[in-house]
Amino acid sequence: MEKRQLGRSGLRVSRLALGTMTWGGDTDAEEAASQLVAFVDAGGTLVDTADIYAEGEAERVLGSLLGDLVPRDDVVVATKAVARRTEGPFGGGASRGALLSALDGSLRRLGTDHLDLWQLHAWDAGVPIEETLSALEYAVTSGKVRYVGVSNYAGWQLATAASHASAVAPIVSCQYEYSLLERGVDREAAPAALHHGVGLLPWAPLGRGVLTGKYRTGTPADSRGASSEFAGYVEHHRTDRAARIVQAVATAADGLGTSPLVVALAWVRDRPGVVAPVVGARDTGQLTGSLAAEELTLPPAIRSALDDVSCVEVGYPERGPK
Repeated sequence: MEKRQLGRSGLRVSRLALGTMTWGGDTDAEEAASQLVAFVDAGGTLVDTADIYAEGEAERVLGSLLGDLVPRDDVVVATKAVARRTEGPFGGGASRGALLSALDGSLRRLGTDHLDLWQLHAWDAGVPIEETLSALEYAVTSGKVRYVGVSNYAGWQLATAASHASAVAPIVSCQYEYSLLERGVDREAAPAALHHGVGLLPWAPLGRGVLTGKYRTGTPADSRGASSEFAGYVEHHRTDRAARIVQAVATAADGLGTSPLVVALAWVRDRPGVVAPVVGARDTGQLTGSLAAEELTLPPAIRSALDDVSCVEVGYPERGPK
């Protein structure tokens, strides 16, 4: 699998990341092990998790697989700190105390002495950005973290964090929902990331599963859309606009002799500033389908057509005054 630099850092990662949101929940340890082996065997290196996934179980499952099944040094371990709001003395959120406590918890569950990439799950307006960034700097200087990033920041929030971050702990990545069905980041967040040298790690690059085409004629009984937990998550992208985009993706896939999944994933993977889309899978078979995107580079004409059918309106002030 091709490797890419993560933002303006010295870290190189696979251009596809393995997501673990369902590990420890819908995905048991045995299936997680199968996915991790398949991913690493295909040349994948970046594995993404979070302290909130399955209430910490995703981190525990991943930690149990590192060392014996897959050498720790063969993967880039990335996790995210949610640091929920609490009534305790540190206030939770992105305060220094809450973040450093969350970091220690992640290290313990993952069974490692350091994280390769530690990311803040969301902006916290209740804590000065200087305090939040000081926690990231301490995490790096202490040796517990190699690189730091953020997630779901608005364009101005990303620019603020990137501008205030120290040279010791620069912001090198930002995760966003980004797909043919969700292109809001193209207005300000993606340009801000490019300007500040922050690499984009798209989550839900398959439009929460809708871009695979599985929902074109209904809701499969074994799909997330049929589960009580994820039905609303999937329904968010089951719109008339989405249907037009899915049809365009399916047409492109037919012409290229591949699957809609591969087309949709190849499109977002090669967007400006994107380093590695984060893909999750119910089973190893689904993951194998995503890995097939490594073999495809979209022809310019098809990429342009998909750009057009999925474009979002960019007005003032993003495009400047007339």
